[in-house]
Amino acid sequence: MVGGIKVLQQRETTKVNVLGFICHSESSSDPFRIDRDGHPYLPTGDGGIVLNYLVGESVFALDADHAAPGVSLSHPNQDAAYSLVAQSCIGNLAKVRTGEAAGSQGVVLGKRGEGGRVIVIFKDDVMKKLKPDDQITITTEGQGQKQDGMETCVLNIATPLLNDLKLKVENEKKFRIPVRTIFDSRLVGNGIGRPMPLWDVDLQIYELPVGVSALKIGDLVAISNLDARYNSGYRKDWISVGVLIHGSSPQPGHGPGVTIFLSGPAHEIEILEDPMNHVGLTLDSLFSCNKKLDMN
Repeated sequence: MVGGIKVLQQRETTKVNVLGFICHSESSSDPFRIDRDGHPYLPTGDGGIVLNYLVGESVFALDADHAAPGVSLSHPNQDAAYSLVAQSCIGNLAKVRTGEAAGSQGVVLGKRGEGGRVIVIFKDDVMKKLKPDDQITITTEGQGQKQDGMETCVLNIATPLLNDLKLKVENEKKFRIPVRTIFDSRLVGNGIGRPMPLWDVDLQIYELPVGVSALKIGDLVAISNLDARYNSGYRKDWISVGVLIHGSSPQPGHGPGVTIFLSGPAHEIEILEDPMNHVGLTLDSLFSCNKKLDMN
């Protein structure tokens, strides 16, 4: 009590175990999609278990559609699927509970809105043992982090990983974030207007921007004039930052996917752009965070 007023202590974020099932890649009786030039194509890599795509590889590396490294998780109960996606955060610990790889650990890379899916990566020896419908639990943590005195919102990222990245400037109400490059919000297609705890946003790009040496899975990128704290939408002089989590797509309005983890006014977020030598999230940084979570 201070002066008769009860002072509330800063509360920890909540940890919840949720269950997901490895998705099977899906199609319909008409398996084709239509690209931006009106030509049909057969999509591959959208969901399921993708064996030949890794964190650190180009978003244009595969002739595929929304391919993501590792496995995509969902749940047959739609409400449970929404909860799985909304609560899962980049850097969360994942554990295989059934099948040949039971007991193995992985880490959440990001999430996708279409169908409500969480993307989890594992090491190569584990990936070879996984099959569709294997059950995986995620110890979710990260949603609800508070930034006192700031408009900037942190979401979709585990607290230990955010701390490891050292993005918050000490003793200042500001974030300083190294990114590969900055995109304008006019390039955002799929995901605009959607709730960001459940969705990623697609960048409508089909080749490397001029002056950028690479765009890799795991890279951090910034999007200007985008408020993505809740439902994403245009807002002048705001910045959103996220992680590239899936590859490109031939579909109009689609492209490399970004899971947003921070959004706020530009005066609270200093962007350090390095289009040639940026190093984003790596397997080592993600699994290092994973080990810390397993010890807690």
